[in-house]
Amino acid sequence: MSLSAGTSIGPYEISAPLGAGGMGEVYRARDPRIGRDVALKVLPESFAQDADRLRRFEQEARATGQLNHPNILAVFDVGALDGAPYVVSELLEGDTLRERIGDTALPVRKAIDFATQIARGLAAAHEKGVVHRDLKPDNVFVTRDGRVKILDFGLAKLVGGEILTEADTHTAGVAGTDAGKVLGTVGYMSPEQVRAQPVDHRSDIFSFGSVLYEMLSGRRAFRGASNVETMNAILKEDPPELSETNRLLPPALERIVSHCLEKNPEERFQSARDIAFDLEQLSGSAMHAGLPSAARKSRPWQRGAVAAIAALACAALGYWAAPRGAEPAVVAFKPITFQNGLVSDARFAPDGKTIVYQAQWPGSDPGIYVTQQGSPESRSLGLRGDRLVGVSRSGELLIGRIVGGSATLAQAPMGGGAPRDVLENVSGADWGADGTSIAVLRDSGATTRIEFPVGKLLFESVSLKHLRVSPRGDVLAFSEHPFSNDFRGDIAVVDLAGKKTTLSAGWSDIRGLAWARDGQEVWFTGTRAGAENSLWAVSLRGELRSVFRAPGSLALHDLAPDGRVLVSVQKRRPVLYGLRAGESKERDLSWLDYGIVVEISSDGKTLLFQEQGEGGGAEYSAYIRGMDGSLPVRLGKGAATALSPDGKQALVVSVGVPMQAVLLPTGPGQSRTLPRGPLAQIHGGGFLPDSKRVVLSANEAGRAARIYILDLAGGEPKAISTEGVSPLVFGLPPTPDGAFVFGLAERRVQLFPTAGGEPRAVPGTELDDLPLRASGDGRFLYVSEPPPGRPKLRIFRVDLASGKREMWKEVGREGGSPAGFVATVAITPDGKSYAYTFRDDTSTLYVAEGLR
Repeated sequence: MSLSAGTSIGPYEISAPLGAGGMGEVYRARDPRIGRDVALKVLPESFAQDADRLRRFEQEARATGQLNHPNILAVFDVGALDGAPYVVSELLEGDTLRERIGDTALPVRKAIDFATQIARGLAAAHEKGVVHRDLKPDNVFVTRDGRVKILDFGLAKLVGGEILTEADTHTAGVAGTDAGKVLGTVGYMSPEQVRAQPVDHRSDIFSFGSVLYEMLSGRRAFRGASNVETMNAILKEDPPELSETNRLLPPALERIVSHCLEKNPEERFQSARDIAFDLEQLSGSAMHAGLPSAARKSRPWQRGAVAAIAALACAALGYWAAPRGAEPAVVAFKPITFQNGLVSDARFAPDGKTIVYQAQWPGSDPGIYVTQQGSPESRSLGLRGDRLVGVSRSGELLIGRIVGGSATLAQAPMGGGAPRDVLENVSGADWGADGTSIAVLRDSGATTRIEFPVGKLLFESVSLKHLRVSPRGDVLAFSEHPFSNDFRGDIAVVDLAGKKTTLSAGWSDIRGLAWARDGQEVWFTGTRAGAENSLWAVSLRGELRSVFRAPGSLALHDLAPDGRVLVSVQKRRPVLYGLRAGESKERDLSWLDYGIVVEISSDGKTLLFQEQGEGGGAEYSAYIRGMDGSLPVRLGKGAATALSPDGKQALVVSVGVPMQAVLLPTGPGQSRTLPRGPLAQIHGGGFLPDSKRVVLSANEAGRAARIYILDLAGGEPKAISTEGVSPLVFGLPPTPDGAFVFGLAERRVQLFPTAGGEPRAVPGTELDDLPLRASGDGRFLYVSEPPPGRPKLRIFRVDLASGKREMWKEVGREGGSPAGFVATVAITPDGKSYAYTFRDDTSTLYVAEGLR
């Protein structure tokens, strides 16, 4: 089928042809709904009736459609024209990697950069159960600005889904197109593919090694006079040493290539994410310093992010970090904990050898433990259910306790003994440099206050975390967040006169903070655009530098005077579960690496969720997907907060500065940024039943949070409550008539009139109940019990007239890690459908030596 300019296919207008191949014709097209140029690939009419080609075309669309990653071609839409299917993807401008390489080796730095991006894309695909099976330079595209995109998942294998067998698929790259032959492209196939054996993600790793070899040498790793000779070389021969063609090649890079090209899959890298990690280290200071000739030989690679970091740091390549002109120092990660549990905080004791940490192990409540580096054993301090906050120079512990429903700060001797309560409503604290004074984060209900010493206000904002006093005691470092339940924020300091300075802003995920031993830098773990979860250092002048980059979720806990660092590596991937009306079994509705359930449409058909991990990007991404498990649709950037009752729009809050409330269409239409008026921070919001007004949880500069109404027809946000309403992230559920919204004030659920006026308490609700949704008939309010952080979460239905309270349902999972918990819940007005986010986290505590 040949399409001319101006032809319409669905909502798309053809602009010009781009190319054609065995799997279809590609055109530049325009999506006039959002003014975006796209690439439209359509199967030719002559092939539309070919069942095998049609199956491969559909396979490519389905496999690629499951993936959303910066290094994989993004698929926007699929459809059909007169029986011929088409797929719509992002439009790329640049060259294939084949064209970039030609017959000449790429510069080493450029090859490492491209290879790192390819490895990241493969890791994302493999984590979704997708194996490419035809990775080669022709299927890798490099845009004009140096971004790498993996193309053509036409031969992809869906692990755990519908699997294409070798007999079901035509040969690609081998003479002829008869079924039943080997699958892949000669020269880049793995030994398993050559033998027509079943393959998994490690087959892609072999192909990746072949591509990297070619980038570094300008020639193929395996090439014979015929296809048969080439395949024989793949099975029996090693490619020539890369050092023969490039003597300046870092030995570590050659070892990475060799490790990818092992004939036995068990002896290769076991994860593309491990490869990306190795390459990232080479892209930094290791490229300057090189590796010592006495470097130890790699051991077999372990699975998992935690094992990968330990193997990399302790056994194989290590991480070589040093200021320019200094001798390189290898970083060693030494594990402190060994059980399958969750470590949430840790500190060095005054002697520098003893380590105190808080953890939860299988079959037990969270507790505080003490151990020494080099010992596999830990001793419980008997402080069950308490939270470690700090350790003084004299060995006195600061712990957080829940006493009478209040977060209470207490002191306890490290040698054991009953804690002594010190102060109420404290969310964080740290010892002063003198070992006797205490700095605290005190919650006032609507804001968090920094007091140092206790009672003296230094700074106040909506949400503050990670408070640490400098070694000299004259400056306090902390992280500032737009609202309490979010990891986004800035790194800041405040002096004893109350002068606050932001050192580094715009982080999407801050996990820990500590002072460097000289007090001139603040170290922290964080993530933002273009920077994956890593350990960073920022000077008091705001100069930012990277200390260590790692896969997985890294959290900083403490720095010792001798430079050792306490960090934990956490494996976390929330799972989204949902039950649709009329079904009896919950469905896994997860998509990328860190999804969060937000809301279900009133008809129970559509789930609104957000992705706030690496897949969602530093600015987060809002998605909708059918509760039946159909493919998600990305709506745009921002933290999702609500879905309109008519289902046509989603309300999101932008992550950048200033924060903006934005309406994203769920179908055709344009996004719309709403007026902020006097609002400095927007925490969340929802729609009123008419879909014509939104309700916002927000605050003005220097003021506490309250509730605002914004008419979408025009005007600015109008406050309908006094200050002191707890900031809510997801929604402010309204009554069906729109006369009231449910919110939290003084830790209790209250009804706030949308026309303004005094709120009233909701009978039958209890302290810290979280309002979820009103029933469709207005008779009931669904609330979750506090805290929303346990494997099974109870949801209650409260009669708004009588105050009668009854348990409606218990949701969650058991049998995972000891720290698994339900994070968010969404319910339809009729109570027939629900969805929830379940986090099942595990982590290991390490002492890192050699970081600078």
